[in-house]
Amino acid sequence: MSLDRETVRRLRDGMTQGVLSFPLTSFHDDGSLDPDGFRAHAAAQIATAPGAVFPACGTGEFFSLDEDEYRQVITIAVEEAGGRLPVVAGVGYGWAQAARFARIAQEAGADALLVLPHYLVAAPQDGLVAQLEQLAARTRLPLIAYQRGQVTFTAAALRRVAAIPGVIGLKDGHSDLDRLQRLTLAAPDGFLFFNGAATAEIQARAYATVGVPAYSSAVHAFAPEIANAFFTALRDGDDKAVDRLLRDFYVPFVELRDRVPGYAVSLVKAAARLRGRPVGPVRAPLTDPSPTDLADLGALLGAGLDLVGAAL
Repeated sequence: MSLDRETVRRLRDGMTQGVLSFPLTSFHDDGSLDPDGFRAHAAAQIATAPGAVFPACGTGEFFSLDEDEYRQVITIAVEEAGGRLPVVAGVGYGWAQAARFARIAQEAGADALLVLPHYLVAAPQDGLVAQLEQLAARTRLPLIAYQRGQVTFTAAALRRVAAIPGVIGLKDGHSDLDRLQRLTLAAPDGFLFFNGAATAEIQARAYATVGVPAYSSAVHAFAPEIANAFFTALRDGDDKAVDRLLRDFYVPFVELRDRVPGYAVSLVKAAARLRGRPVGPVRAPLTDPSPTDLADLGALLGAGLDLVGAAL
């Protein structure tokens, strides 16, 4: 069995067993990397048995890491995973920079790469395909494309993407279900799809109706009890439990998240700190929540944990 097929198998198996974990990158109060804090956080995340772990991606503030910090983060995640679940490292910017991060991830022992949207410029479909072709030619690690921001694939382009050796899947952050359905129908058998919408649980049922049940969970980074309870209820068809969690936790969390740009990461980190997790502050250009928003977050977190019978 080829490396790509084995990685696909492990990811597909993991997707049926739990949410996809996107751990936070730990920083000291002065903004420097905190490797020990990240190790403790990654170990705690992995101990809750997610389907896979995705270090140094959007929630992990990939955009703020230099190459040495990135190497430490991926190495620690691989060590803590210990082969028990796949480790998918984030890479990004242009293909040349992404290839440098890909080499680091490969040397650190990552199983695959999530290709984050490129920097700044809009690009035509031919260019989006070429970006992945250039990166795939420079790494032996399987790639998962991420369509979000300025990256959106047509069905015709996705057929070309899926034909690139080493590209094994697509993560979607646009939540355009009409387009996504066309993409799933255009893809070959075995191509993986992931729900990567912000606070993906909000749209998890809708994504599942177009054949995309797997999703990433930012909530898992601070409250795996809530994230796992939602996953179990959704998997088991317990609509009352799903509705209760959405109504009483996830929707209010999204409303709080939408108050300030960047809160999709900042609130997650703040909630983890409220639970005593050693993740530290966010790095600029993100900002930590205001005292008012932090108080609202603490109340919501307590209510969410009460819903699932967990302690703050």
